Amino acid sequence: MSLQWDAFLCQNGEFFTLALHSYLIMSETNNFNQFKGAKKYIASPELRAIVNVAIALGRPLLVKGEPGTGKTLLAHAIAEDLNKRLIVWNVKSTTTAKDGCYIYDTVQRLNDARFGEGEVSDIKRYIHLGKLGEAFVAEEQLVLLIDEVDKADLEFPNDLLQELDVMEFYIPETKETIKAKHRPIVVITSNNEKELPDAFLRRCIFHFIEFPTPELMTDIVHVHFPHIKERVLDLVLKKFYLLRKYDQLKKKPSTSELLDWIGVLLKSGISEKDLLDRMPFLGTLIKKEQDVDYLVKFKGYTTGLEKTGQKAQKAEMDQD
Repeated sequence: MSLQWDAFLCQNGEFFTLALHSYLIMSETNNFNQFKGAKKYIASPELRAIVNVAIALGRPLLVKGEPGTGKTLLAHAIAEDLNKRLIVWNVKSTTTAKDGCYIYDTVQRLNDARFGEGEVSDIKRYIHLGKLGEAFVAEEQLVLLIDEVDKADLEFPNDLLQELDVMEFYIPETKETIKAKHRPIVVITSNNEKELPDAFLRRCIFHFIEFPTPELMTDIVHVHFPHIKERVLDLVLKKFYLLRKYDQLKKKPSTSELLDWIGVLLKSGISEKDLLDRMPFLGTLIKKEQDVDYLVKFKGYTTGLEKTGQKAQKAEMDQD
């Protein structure tokens, strides 16, 4: 196969050429383009390519992007398209790397010792594998989603490095090493709440999911609403992208909110003429009070079905 690209834009804005080893893997394998997107997940060519790079190299894929761009759903789409099981590790502020490997249930052991239940000397009974551990012992390759890695402590990503590099971890309580039977396809998402360590970034394949263009969004909407009228879809997208143009908004509407809005518009029976004259169900798209106030006071929007203040919006849409 021919190499269609030779560099990727990394987080610091510089281009790094793919290593020769990467090139050999990609050009010699007959099964490089494994991920092609899922039934209800439209992936851009760039996203499909970077997913396949991560799979080919056996590296974790770190995905960033504004909320609603499909970071979390990407792992679900990969699992669906490749017919693999998905394990989801939802990271919280209190999560540690050890939690993903295993948990030693000392409380249960103390209770058993106190009430004389079970063989408390058998520590293995109180070792429960975490999500990473489950992925390691699986009999088949699966997809592991580590969701919102930046919610945890700053040391959390670094603490994962050893396990993700060598695909094994040690349990000192039982003196055993858990080795991955198959290297999982690891997808890690981040909302940019915290800076991730450079050492962690070096071990990941990185991709920033850009917000969908109107053309790509049209394909996404058609997947969810295949029978929507083209004129209605065109009008809906114009209104949606006009909202996103307002830099004063604290939270711009996302893809999922657009789909919700279209769904309620279709279910409510709003006509094309009504949609042209009004901005119904604004609360489906705008979720912050200060954003609603801005749109009502300065852009002539309404929070109901009133036919008011739409001339300026029509003029702005006509300019696009």
